[in-house]
Amino acid sequence: MSGASTVVLGAVAALPVGVPVDPDRETAHRWLLEELSRPEYSTQPSLLERLLAWLGDLFDGLTLGGGRFPVAFVVVVLVVLVAAIAWWVAGPVRLARRGRRSVVVLDGDERCAAELRASADAAAARGDWSAAVLDRFRALVRSLEERVVLDERPGRTAQEAAHDAAARLPDVTTELHDAAHLFDDVCYGTLPAGPDDDQRLRDLDERVRGMRPAPLAAAAAPGEVGAP
Repeated sequence: MSGASTVVLGAVAALPVGVPVDPDRETAHRWLLEELSRPEYSTQPSLLERLLAWLGDLFDGLTLGGGRFPVAFVVVVLVVLVAAIAWWVAGPVRLARRGRRSVVVLDGDERCAAELRASADAAAARGDWSAAVLDRFRALVRSLEERVVLDERPGRTAQEAAHDAAARLPDVTTELHDAAHLFDDVCYGTLPAGPDDDQRLRDLDERVRGMRPAPLAAAAAPGEVGAP
């Protein structure tokens, strides 16, 4: 007897006494659907069961050193290897990009140092700390250009400005590079600025304005990288 016949007979047998057993096509189709919806007919494996079975077939018989490894162990090892390779490939590239990144400080900005400081003060007054930090650092660099501590160089990045300024102002080398990193982070949007950041740059600007730059001959030896 075929499977379909068995299902139909089962559906008929499940009918209460007195129900006619010579149904029309629509009634028979409804009975068949009701019968197939019963739990005992749900023999199809789930998606998870089929996935586990596929993995089992894939690694079935895999041996190493004469011993058989569980499927789960092999899968875990493969995942770890893929993750390690991805990190090894992407990690150095990401770090290299981070090390090279820097933003042009005064790209087409013709404002003088006093105007940039005023803009920074206005931004700080309205609580826009990111704009305040950016213009505060620009004012610092513009001030050094106006004092001829730095030459006016179009396209100079924040890190280049800090490097060149540190050659003339070695006492604030760390502070200058920290300020350049802050400028880059805020400009790229990777770090939200706050009032402490603005105050730190304000203090650095005031300190630099009162410093006497080192002579060029003493600032860098001939042939040294970054010498003016």
